Amino acid sequence: MIKRDKARAKARERAKELVGKMTVEERASQLRYDAPAIERLGIPAYNWWGEALHGVARAGVATSFPQAVGMAASFDPELIHKAGDVAATEGRAKYNAFSAQSDRDIYKGLTFWSPNVNIFRDPRWGRGQETYGEDPYLTARLGVAYVEGLQGEDEEMLKSAACAKHFAVHSGPEALRHEFNATASKKDMAETYLPAFKACVQEADVEAVMGAYNRTNGEPCCGSHTLIQEILRKEWGFQGHFVSDCWAIKDFHENHMVTHTMEESAALALKNGCDINCGVTYLHLLQALKDGLVTEEEITEAAVRAFTARYLLGLFDGSDYDQIPYEKVECEEHLALAEQMTREAVVLLKNDGVLPLQISSGQTIGVIGPNANSREALVGNYHGTSSRYITVLEGIQDKVGHNGRVLYSEGSHLFKDRVENLALANDRIAEAVAVARHSDVVVLCLGLNETLEGEQGDTGNSYAAGDKPDLGLPKCQMDLMEAVLAVGKPVIVCLMTGSAMDLSLAQEKAAAVLQLWYPGARGGKAVADLLFGDASPSGKLPVTFYRSVQELPPFEDYSMKGRTYRYMEGEALYPFGYGLTYGDVRVERAVIASRDADTGAALVRATVKNTGSAATGDVVQIYVKDLKSPFAVPNHSLCAFARVFLAAGEEKELEIAVSGDAFLVVNEEGEHVKGSGKYRLYVGTGQPDPRTAALSGKSCVEISVDEE
Repeated sequence: MIKRDKARAKARERAKELVGKMTVEERASQLRYDAPAIERLGIPAYNWWGEALHGVARAGVATSFPQAVGMAASFDPELIHKAGDVAATEGRAKYNAFSAQSDRDIYKGLTFWSPNVNIFRDPRWGRGQETYGEDPYLTARLGVAYVEGLQGEDEEMLKSAACAKHFAVHSGPEALRHEFNATASKKDMAETYLPAFKACVQEADVEAVMGAYNRTNGEPCCGSHTLIQEILRKEWGFQGHFVSDCWAIKDFHENHMVTHTMEESAALALKNGCDINCGVTYLHLLQALKDGLVTEEEITEAAVRAFTARYLLGLFDGSDYDQIPYEKVECEEHLALAEQMTREAVVLLKNDGVLPLQISSGQTIGVIGPNANSREALVGNYHGTSSRYITVLEGIQDKVGHNGRVLYSEGSHLFKDRVENLALANDRIAEAVAVARHSDVVVLCLGLNETLEGEQGDTGNSYAAGDKPDLGLPKCQMDLMEAVLAVGKPVIVCLMTGSAMDLSLAQEKAAAVLQLWYPGARGGKAVADLLFGDASPSGKLPVTFYRSVQELPPFEDYSMKGRTYRYMEGEALYPFGYGLTYGDVRVERAVIASRDADTGAALVRATVKNTGSAATGDVVQIYVKDLKSPFAVPNHSLCAFARVFLAAGEEKELEIAVSGDAFLVVNEEGEHVKGSGKYRLYVGTGQPDPRTAALSGKSCVEISVDEE
């Protein structure tokens, strides 16, 4: 962890000095996301709103990584750290070039409102694609890695400023977010909803935290005394700046009805520690000051925190980062990292032996589906622009070249019942069937894109405000899948979504199933590499794939009961942590090599061997179960993991650290307390559940831990 305490103290002193030269009107003006210039003090305009969820977004050309949930499937903190560094490097390169031309527009600063470390507790949530999945431990580890990548290794200077969002207890429904009160128990808060934020603050020293639109336990998140003052600043020691979600503060009086006027809403946010307003409500701060609703000291403190961040970024004195050239944008090294991330992100869910495909001169491959040649399905939401896109179809065409034939059919519209408006329903199915009949094997690319799942207001499915009504594919795609499967050729279903879908039909009848997520602008190349065996799939699901929403609690219910692998009561279609490879990696032995008497931390020594014939990456996962505590989660929890690469027949011995926190439980008061003393650790390449064992043919090695 890079601690910048000395640098922060110095930056804060300089910020206090600069802010002290401002009038109160000028100080208040700097709390807007689009802070204007103060020419008399030599302060240029600055726009705080920047995006870098999976590469720099909305600011022109940038390297495009897979969507965040896809990066999570890599279970690779080291690679995610590098992705954050790429975003920071390209963000700096662009900032240097743009500011030299006095272009200080939105999305062109160095404060990136990423990562999204909310918990993806319900697969219907459209913005779940922006997260690192459903598990608080995985989310924390990957969130910390991305924050540290964005903020850099310099103890004196931030490369860019990361922002953990949306604080807190936020994961839909999108349609209700401006008025919704998320009710969560103290146990669920401490056990599930807050750990990733705490890790970003205390382990990664994240510079910013963004509030959520909703209320949490009655308080609007962007003006919550409990969340911002008591937990974030007092309990966790957060020293950075706090920013509202966009236009969230006006919801205080327009939708949450906890205030009556703009001035009251601005005052509630400011007094509780919200420094930067994404929106326009802080335009009313001066009137709030006149009305006695806020003090000049409160305005001053928010401005000091804002300018502390700007000094830490070197925006007044310059830094070595000013030398990063524009040529770093989409450079070869960055594109190679994005390609590696895609290879690690794809999850192989089923394979009857059809994969990997072989290239032969007499072979015909049919590529079918609305996402096969779709650029939109590559990028997810909050994306940048790529100078080149490689779809799955194009990746396969490039791979096959003149050594075979590739036939293509769109097959169906993404969601409408016909492609051509004047045609009859299912107007592309006959073509798809013809392609399937004339092919030796079919790659069927189905799914969604950001127009069907995403953020309220940004998506085309206004009836669901960005959320999914259920887990089913659009009817036109189901009709297409049924028709193609009925031809009888081997079908490889490739799903391009940012969330779990019901893949029961594909699991039953397809020869292979792959979850591609939104694989990045040039993701089609890496997908083709995986399909043809130039690399082995090695991703693991960061979310549970349920069979239907009927087994889930109501969307509005924020209790964890019945949700995610830790609390679910039924059997998953595809479990969290599951994913196949072309090899056969097994944990053959596992023991506790050492245990720290003070912290309870354990070092697990595991022997893993690839008994298969193909080299592959894999993820060794360790789950813990408290066998007796009434406060333990009903199932088990991920507590450690490690990526490993093994050649065919290779054996390795790994040492994996398990934190002492893994042996604590959370009581009903939200306190982390000592567990029962009787635990079981499970070490394997997936969860220790019957469904994973049935799908993978592998079981975990069990280790009993008895502290009595």
